[in-house]
Amino acid sequence: MGNELSGKVAVVTGGSSGIGLGITTRFLDEGARVVIADVNDEAGEAIAKELGDGAAFRRTDVSDTDDVARLVEYTVDTFGGIDVMFNNAGISGARHKSLLDEDFADFHQVLGVNLLGVMSGTREAARHMSANGGGSIINVSSIGGIEAAPGQWAYHVSKSSVIFFTRCAAVDLGQHAIRVNCIAPGNIETPILERTMTSHLPEEERGEVMQRIRSYLVARQAIHRQGTTDDIAEAALYLASDRSTYVTGILLPVDGGMVAGTQAQSADFGARPAQSQ
Repeated sequence: MGNELSGKVAVVTGGSSGIGLGITTRFLDEGARVVIADVNDEAGEAIAKELGDGAAFRRTDVSDTDDVARLVEYTVDTFGGIDVMFNNAGISGARHKSLLDEDFADFHQVLGVNLLGVMSGTREAARHMSANGGGSIINVSSIGGIEAAPGQWAYHVSKSSVIFFTRCAAVDLGQHAIRVNCIAPGNIETPILERTMTSHLPEEERGEVMQRIRSYLVARQAIHRQGTTDDIAEAALYLASDRSTYVTGILLPVDGGMVAGTQAQSADFGARPAQSQ
């Protein structure tokens, strides 16, 4: 499609599906070489093979800081450096109707992936970038990190923390010509929301329920269409490219205007949906 990232090397965590796969594909189309980091070996290896010599796969558990360090080392050894770090890997965690029902059983897992994974990914990429002319780090939060909502307590806490960590890292790393920015997706058509909202339902009911949820979310937005991974890829390309060399520490919601204000306040499908990416 273009060459805005020609000569650059990128890492995309959670790169084998959803937003991560969309970013991987777009970065490759723009001339970058990309390391796909994921815990899904089968999907990651298949995608890397399909995408050609410009892509490589590295199995990585982002909640393991040593594993993230090895990911960056692998990237440098494989492609000669790292210019863009896209910290995207995330999980939704269990959903509970009320805080009174919450058992916090998955708290450490959710925070380990969603927050520690971003923090260690930022640190390890910055260690290389600081000695090699700088770079761009892009962290993925969610509108669930901006707007309060019940149900997924650890998820919301993790995503709001990603926003503030991004700002802190931007202030600290600017002296090394490293930009750190944050994207907050909203109502993007990926598996994470479906898993969260319909995991308790019989398989045959899930499609219909998700259609109603999606319709409700679109009705609330200023822009009345379903968000896609391409929408996130456009934002990521801007932040990864030289077009944004004077931009750091920002939070960019990509949500059809949902956090700006909603147009519809009720729905007929049951519980209010989680504000997942």
